[in-house]
Amino acid sequence: MDASTPDLDRIDLRLLQVLQADGRISNLKLAEAVSLSPTAVLARVQRLTRDGYILGYEARLDPAKLGAGMLVFVEVLLDRTTPNVFEAFKAAVQVHPQILECHMVAGGFDYLLKTRMADMHAYRDFAGTVLWQLPGVRETRTYAVMEEVKNTTHLALRV
Repeated sequence: MDASTPDLDRIDLRLLQVLQADGRISNLKLAEAVSLSPTAVLARVQRLTRDGYILGYEARLDPAKLGAGMLVFVEVLLDRTTPNVFEAFKAAVQVHPQILECHMVAGGFDYLLKTRMADMHAYRDFAGTVLWQLPGVRETRTYAVMEEVKNTTHLALRV
């Protein structure tokens, strides 16, 4: 068992691994994959969900087919690093669906944003009407992705 997951046994970790690969797997197939009864598996999955190990299930969509094929990362430097500026910035990014992720980071800037747009024209419009208008933004650096080499949400689990 991994020291960082003391409440999980090997079966729990295997369940999480299988569900990560296929969140739509039937309970019967999941039970077969971990050699337990469907009732026992259902109880374990419910516990893993209740305890917050499973956050939810979602379909992975193709951004290019849905008009959001351009991936752009943005470094954001705020003009002041005070609690009220941080809170205002965090609240503002929540309402913009083009911002997929927002992470406060240590280093030479304050936040790293992951955004998706249709193209560079759409990004330029977003930068002018949304990004540069966010509370406290002093400076941004944009990194348009030329090739997505790896994109996964799967966590490495020691089973």
